[in-house]
Amino acid sequence: MIQKIGADRVGEAATLQDHFLVAMPGMRDERFLRSVIYLCAHNADGAMGIIINRSQELGFTDILVELGILDRSQSIRLPPRARNMAVRSGGPVDRSRGFVLHSGDYVVESSMAVSEKVCLTATMDILRAISAGRGPSQALMALGYSGWGAGQLEAEIADNGWLACPASPELLFEADIDTIYDRILASIGIDLLHLSDVAGHA
Repeated sequence: MIQKIGADRVGEAATLQDHFLVAMPGMRDERFLRSVIYLCAHNADGAMGIIINRSQELGFTDILVELGILDRSQSIRLPPRARNMAVRSGGPVDRSRGFVLHSGDYVVESSMAVSEKVCLTATMDILRAISAGRGPSQALMALGYSGWGAGQLEAEIADNGWLACPASPELLFEADIDTIYDRILASIGIDLLHLSDVAGHA
């Protein structure tokens, strides 16, 4: 059963679930400089998201080998999309835990629907499916996540730490992660030179 995260405690107009958070130039936390975070959940209890524009040193093949899903000698048999999939540094919390954001054409019992088009799965089933070429048409994997307690994210946005804008699957699953930050800003018509004067939401 697919679950809808977070909408039970925050009105649809208030929740930033399925939004991008773009770090403002004045971001005080160096861990999030020029970060783009995809918000998977946002409700009265807090928020959880994945940084999508920072890569890990470990590749997807390395993770499959570490988890015992395949032997290193079998990596040549991986579908090209799986073999070349970059692993993102999702955030400073629980960095050993893996998360897969993916298109809604693949779901398992543990999958949670973030939106009509995007799901989050954090079990090994999806890794096996991707390695076998049976997984979702679009996916990214991350180690770790970014989290906020009740009211913390709202305070950071009010303090001009983040710009929030609706997410698009096209940019979420963009493989060229070095350009995501600038492309998201361009998609909402914001010039980086004037970004410090912008508050909160787009």
